[in-house]
Amino acid sequence: MSRPPRPATPRPHSGKPAVRRMAKAAPAAPRLLLLNKPFDVLTQFNDEQGRATLKDFVSVPGVYPAGRLDRDSEGLLLLTNDGGLQARIADPKHKLTKTYWVQVEGEPSETQLQQLREGVQLNDGPTLPAEARLLEEPQLWPRNPPVRFRKSVPTAWLELVIREGRNRQVRRMTAAVGLPTLRLVRVRIGPWSLEGLQPGEWKEVEARL
Repeated sequence: MSRPPRPATPRPHSGKPAVRRMAKAAPAAPRLLLLNKPFDVLTQFNDEQGRATLKDFVSVPGVYPAGRLDRDSEGLLLLTNDGGLQARIADPKHKLTKTYWVQVEGEPSETQLQQLREGVQLNDGPTLPAEARLLEEPQLWPRNPPVRFRKSVPTAWLELVIREGRNRQVRRMTAAVGLPTLRLVRVRIGPWSLEGLQPGEWKEVEARL
């Protein structure tokens, strides 16, 4: 005669709801974009005042600027979705050189160039020494709107290479030596160059430093 089955022993209950383990989404592959930021464009993706932003030129989701470029400056801006890479690019301690072509009002003297090379005193302290040299007028796109010139005052182009990233630093440096900046174009950051990009154009490169 068969025995009746024994009742199942209930398992103890912790009183906590069961936790479903969700599969972790794979992290997005690192991306790095090189953008030629046009004049009068904000280095952000949204603006409540309706001004031009990066959203008007870059539709890649999840990327953010690594460093800044003033609204009234033009040229190379890096964007990435990798926080670590963003920090390495933007952090001054990594001393990535930044190269600018600067149109200034006046005729730079060797004394003024040497002041820039040695570092100038700003209201937030002295700058590090920069590389500074006169530049033949570069072949650049026309700025829109055009630079306002004073017919009685000559202008010149400089190439400045700095290793800092203070607010409006290049403009303040040239002003400190008596050479107000009229136009400012960033052409290189570390190993990355603006070459081949027209205003508003971008390209993707290998995301590493």
